[in-house]
Amino acid sequence: MRKHDVVIIGGGPAGLAAAISARENGIDDIKILERDNKLGGILNQCIHNGFGLHTFKEELTGPEYADRFVEKVKELQIPFELNTMVIDINKDKVITAISKNGVLEIEAKSIILAMGCRERPRGALNIPGNRCSGVFTAGTAQRFVNIEGYMPGKEVVILGSGDIGLIMARRMTLEGAKVKMVVELMPYSGGLKRNIVQCLDDFNIPLKLSHTIIDIKGEGRLEGVTVAQVDENRNIVEGTEEYVSCDTLLLSVGLIPENDVSKGIGVEMSNVTSGPIVNESLETNIEGVFACGNVLHVHDLVDYVTQESYNAGKCAAQYINGKNKSENSIKIKGIEGVRYTVPSYINDDNVEKEVMVRFRVGSVFKNEFISVYFDNERVMHIKKRILTPGEMESVKLSKTLLTKYPNCENITIKVEKE
Repeated sequence: MRKHDVVIIGGGPAGLAAAISARENGIDDIKILERDNKLGGILNQCIHNGFGLHTFKEELTGPEYADRFVEKVKELQIPFELNTMVIDINKDKVITAISKNGVLEIEAKSIILAMGCRERPRGALNIPGNRCSGVFTAGTAQRFVNIEGYMPGKEVVILGSGDIGLIMARRMTLEGAKVKMVVELMPYSGGLKRNIVQCLDDFNIPLKLSHTIIDIKGEGRLEGVTVAQVDENRNIVEGTEEYVSCDTLLLSVGLIPENDVSKGIGVEMSNVTSGPIVNESLETNIEGVFACGNVLHVHDLVDYVTQESYNAGKCAAQYINGKNKSENSIKIKGIEGVRYTVPSYINDDNVEKEVMVRFRVGSVFKNEFISVYFDNERVMHIKKRILTPGEMESVKLSKTLLTKYPNCENITIKVEKE
């Protein structure tokens, strides 16, 4: 059995940043396990620009952004194993993986979960209709076009207005397809505002909010879909049905953190994010097991993944060196418009300067406030021109603020009108 101080599961942007941070914080014995045949994760197929504005202060494509971290990993001589699929982690932090050399068993002092997320498939949507070809998740279509060099189709309808769906609307248009519309169940888009403007508005692609697809038609190949309006309870509005002919349907209906092996070790999961519940050190309820990136909660910018993962690598190094405490003292949660918070617990003894708390709201709010309460006392009241579920928000809780309230038991974040 092999033994390593820190084992990182996933060689995407989160895993690479965590590995670099762990090495820079004094850990020599590190191993990255990646199931694909190259490092970089999902960024390898994201050939559009817009990455790196926060991290590098310049605009990069996904592969360019990933390559900077891959080169850094190689420069620091951090070992990694490709084509290696982790299938189990037990409570003694023994990792079982399948590689081209057979079954591996690796014992780790600390584990960083960085497996990313997966797309929600058609089967989870219960859309009636034929099971014809031509229905893809947006990420699958992105891989076909950007890596494999295949066009999924010529006449396209996209269900869901998450960022990948918006980006694929533009990508398919640039490759010569006709994107007839983007259909969104909610009364607001799930993507970044800049992607709505750059990917839909700039190409005159209609966005139908409060609409969904209620039927899929086609014998062998997709021939068309039926689109209908929904009311505030998401029930179909009779008489609004519209048949749209198309040969391709792309599904951009949400991402799910990839936590099958996390559940196997007994990591406690959030019912909202489907990711692990962590403290200020990004440590799960299993001592020495950390989580970062989209396996923890789905991010809108890879730059935020990098920031979070640097912190996870640093905290894993501190755990190895016995510098952080696993006890959780303050519970933090989102209420009244705030769906969740990451982290969910804070031990102020582990906080050096500040804790970054990230969260998403559950609806669209205009000219309202983000308020932070320490028990019953409001300590922050920040006016926001607009809050949307597609844009991740954050607040910083300083060490000074935390020490000012030594007996605080609960921190709550909520949306308020005044």
